[in-house]
Amino acid sequence: MLSSLPRKPGLGIALALTGALAPAAASAHVKWFAPYIVDAAPAPITRTLADPWFWTGIVLVLVFFIATRLVERTAAGETALDAMDRVTNPLWFRLDDFVRIVVAGFFVAIFSVGGVYLTPDLKTPAEWVSWLQLLIAAGIVSRKTMPLSAAGIIFLWVLALRDYDPFHLLDYLALGVAVAAYLVLESSEREDWRKHRFEVLRWGVAIALMWSSLEKFAYPEWFYPLVEEKPFLTFGIPRDMFIPMAGVAEFTMGFGLLATPLVRRLSAIALFVIFNAAVYPFGRVDLIGHALIMAIIVVIAVDHTRELHFWSWIRRALVGVPIGLAGALVIFATAYWGLHAAFYGTDTRTMAEIMAEEGEMATHSYSLEHPHGPQAMETLREGDELPPITPAELGDTSVADAYAQSMMGMHDEMMAGLRHEDPDVAFVLGMIPHHQGAIDMARIQLAAGTDAENMGLARHIIAEQQQEIDAMRAWLDARGIEMPGG
Repeated sequence: MLSSLPRKPGLGIALALTGALAPAAASAHVKWFAPYIVDAAPAPITRTLADPWFWTGIVLVLVFFIATRLVERTAAGETALDAMDRVTNPLWFRLDDFVRIVVAGFFVAIFSVGGVYLTPDLKTPAEWVSWLQLLIAAGIVSRKTMPLSAAGIIFLWVLALRDYDPFHLLDYLALGVAVAAYLVLESSEREDWRKHRFEVLRWGVAIALMWSSLEKFAYPEWFYPLVEEKPFLTFGIPRDMFIPMAGVAEFTMGFGLLATPLVRRLSAIALFVIFNAAVYPFGRVDLIGHALIMAIIVVIAVDHTRELHFWSWIRRALVGVPIGLAGALVIFATAYWGLHAAFYGTDTRTMAEIMAEEGEMATHSYSLEHPHGPQAMETLREGDELPPITPAELGDTSVADAYAQSMMGMHDEMMAGLRHEDPDVAFVLGMIPHHQGAIDMARIQLAAGTDAENMGLARHIIAEQQQEIDAMRAWLDARGIEMPGG
């Protein structure tokens, strides 16, 4: 099964920036858009356990956490927390207002983007979803209507789970449930409930980070194309060293958000720096997609609460650091590998086996929208539609001839579609080849062009026009209408 899913690779930015903050590295949680072969079996856990770089990362993290806990027990640790409290007091006293503004602003932002559920990468052709997002934003204005907004968030996640692969959306689900739970608790009149409102946000982000980090152990091959496209992300660290250590860093930084006050606040500060640094190379969509996570990280860094409500004795004890980390690794790894087997069975091939049989870049299915994905035509799978113009096919053909060929094909199909008797259907049947013509021209630009601005524009055209083609094809399918010629 091929499923178009947004996954989140660890970045070299994280390793470099956090290296300056602590002995352990952290990993930014950056979305990128690629249709992975998601039913491929995860690599055996023994592969990770035999990797010396995995254990190197674990040792560095344990040293950092234990050292921080030792400082936290002293007067210096209390002084550090008091200083953080004084600096963050202005926001702490208005923290609920901050959270509500960011959550409402996020839903206004994705309403403006349109065609998505709850992140820019979970797309939907349903226009009414955008208006529901606007209602969710409006409901956050009043505490009386916040539970309704919470219900709306859960409803949209249910729709996303219906349309997308559930296993690979579990980290997103944790975040959505946490935000909805915050809205319910914040609107409550019971103080014994309200005191947990920031805590549920912390757990939501921590679970999301720890769950998604396991992809770097289960599917390290998924990150090879990104590393090849953007080698600066690793800052020169060898790929097979970087990926497992980035996975350890992301998992442990998420784990750190559940620890004692100084550990969790330092972890949150490091993550906030990392997420902001990732916005520049990945753009504004990355900022929108991470807005809720970044806001919750700010909440964790600002939170003055010193009380630990769950398992406080083990979390405060030094021995609780290795015990807690080992327990978290066992629980999450067991759940990840076990649930994958439950969803897909145990007879599927691993990514290493797929790549050995189908090519070095067969990490996911071919897609015009994803320039960092596999570009070799032999990686196309059965049933994928072969684009009319590709860089490889351009060869010795002149650019002018390539453009002319693409326009002739577009014109004939467009005119055939426009002859339909229903004006609505005619519009869609005409626009699909029109958009495909724009994609073909953009492909030629990527094959023959050299101007960086035009290359970026071509990639944007491909992504936007293909999204609209998919929406129009879905509209036709819903009405049982076929394109001319089948």
